[in-house]
Amino acid sequence: MTQVDRAFVKTALPCRPPEGHKGTFGKVHILAGSVGFTGAPWLASAAAVRTGSGLVFLWTPEEVWPVLAVKCGSAMPSPIPPYPRLLEKMDSGQAALIGPGLGRSRKSDVRTLRLIEQLQSPLVLDADGINAAAAHRDVLTTRAGRLTVLTPHDGEFLRLTRGEGIGPDREQAAADFARQSGCVLVLKGHRTITAFPDGETFVNTTGNPGMAKGGSGDLLAGMILSLLGQGIEPKRAVPAAVWLHGKAGDLAAARYGEYGMTPEDLLDHIPAAILEAMA
Repeated sequence: MTQVDRAFVKTALPCRPPEGHKGTFGKVHILAGSVGFTGAPWLASAAAVRTGSGLVFLWTPEEVWPVLAVKCGSAMPSPIPPYPRLLEKMDSGQAALIGPGLGRSRKSDVRTLRLIEQLQSPLVLDADGINAAAAHRDVLTTRAGRLTVLTPHDGEFLRLTRGEGIGPDREQAAADFARQSGCVLVLKGHRTITAFPDGETFVNTTGNPGMAKGGSGDLLAGMILSLLGQGIEPKRAVPAAVWLHGKAGDLAAARYGEYGMTPEDLLDHIPAAILEAMA
């Protein structure tokens, strides 16, 4: 198991070429949000921007699109189009994310499962993206040869494993699931574990209990999406995003305290976390 530290992350983050433009740094797509859950898509898309993505497209239900059109500054929200157009759009980028605040309905779950099967680009599944897949776990095997990253907390992992849960050894549980599913598993929690299908695992060394608030996971999903969309090799991008997420949380806690810090504070400290990693 590899411990992820600042030196690891520094080697993962390339210098941005001076001649680069917004197309150079990755175009990513997010399918997220529902009535009552407009914070999650905003946090995920803003985190992708803060982590360096050149273009961030947010697809959200028409009912909540006006809210996100006002909230979003750099990300570009649009109402979800008919499925063929959505698939075309989401596959036009370098990476895609499905799930933050998406909600559960038969229509939404069917759309998510079809996208999991048909998207060719690297795919991050979070929150209700994971929950939809958990009910039809065989869909994950259809993505053989394509990168798929799952970011469950313990409860979502319990659903993914159909009640088996984690057991006494988190690393082994994560490694077993990654090997069996062919997916990269980010098992969130204290000392988050990132497991790859080939058996290689990484343990995070940053983060604090102040991050245990709704919205923190949405930020992590957006950060993973961003680094993958910038073309960073997955075994660098995913563990590095986890470390940067925790480091931003540590910086927020140092300023505001673990009780008072918010996911928005963590978002604001992503740039400082990146600067510290690259120093």
